[in-house]
Parts: sequence; structure tokens; C-alpha cells
Amino acid sequence: MSIAVTTWSLEQVSPADQLPAAAPDGDVRIVRAEVPSPEFSRYLYAAVGGDIRWTDRLGWTYAQWQEDLDRPGAETWVAYDRGTPAGYVQLEPQDDGVVEIVYFGLIPAFRGRRIGGHLLSHGVARAWDLADRWPGRAQTKRVWLHTCSKDGEHAMDNYLRRGFKLFDTKVEEEPDVTAPGPWPGAHVG
Repeated sequence: MSIAVTTWSLEQVSPADQLPAAAPDGDVRIVRAEVPSPEFSRYLYAAVGGDIRWTDRLGWTYAQWQEDLDRPGAETWVAYDRGTPAGYVQLEPQDDGVVEIVYFGLIPAFRGRRIGGHLLSHGVARAWDLADRWPGRAQTKRVWLHTCSKDGEHAMDNYLRRGFKLFDTKVEEEPDVTAPGPWPGAHVG
């Protein structure tokens, strides 16, 4: 079986496009994961995307995760709620001053607590100032991402409220895979 999946591509073309969210109440901190850790990155990927069908990287080997994390300028920023990982944003620098937000999301237990807008705001700001942390990289001229109809119900609204503008829409048929949960056999939903 297959399902129609709509993918929306959004962008910011100036730091002035940013519309930051207010910080949530409580002890929420956002910290860069400076030590490339395939184990931690796979945990974040599976914990955040397990209920929304993030499956493309589940079959990656340790070496593939390490290679992805070792790219110059690649960054992972993690939100912690009172010391517990709540979600993450992964930045991938591309050519000519372009930075893609390749992954962004919250672990299900942390959704609906106003952490997502704050984390996205932080991630976008770090995409715009990425060259400041990576000597030799071009200054960021564009930040972009894509979201799809399989993502969380508030994803598109969050992107638009943070100042992203739609620049492309595609609809493609994809295999209808079961949401795997954060680990095989986990209850989802």
C-alpha cells in the first residue's frame, strides 16, 4: 500500500525574517551537542520521529551516523527540560551560504509545552550565525527546511510563525510504513 505525502519546502532569506518564540516557563535549556555521538543522535532521531514515521535513517550503520555527524559545520542542538532531553534541531551547511534544518522535533512527552517554538527559534538563530562558529564557512544567506503531511500536526504552523515562507510543494506516493515507535514493538499513540 502507498499513501500520498505532501512535502512543503520553506525558507528564510534574511536574518530579519526570524520571528522568535517566547521562552517556555520552567528550566528549559538548549545546548549544542559538541561531541559527535552516533548513539545519542540515533536516540534523538528515533525518540522524536518514532511516532511520525521517521524511518529513513533507522537502518544506518554506526559508521554512517558518524560520517553524518563529522561533516564540518553540521550541528545538533538539544533542548533539555529539567535535565531530560526533550527534542533537537540538526543543522546541515550546504554550498554558498545555505543551511538546511534537516531534522527538528520534540519527543512526544514534551509536545504541547511551548518548547517547540523556542527550540526552533534557537535553531534558526544558530543557522544564521553558523559561520561564526566554523571559520572558513560562508556567511549564511538562506535557511531552509521541509516538512510533510506525516509530521506533527503543529509543525507547519510553527514554521510559519517563526517567519518561514513557503517556496515549493510536492505530492508523491510513498510506501505506507507503520510508525515504528522509538524502538521496535513500542506502543505508539
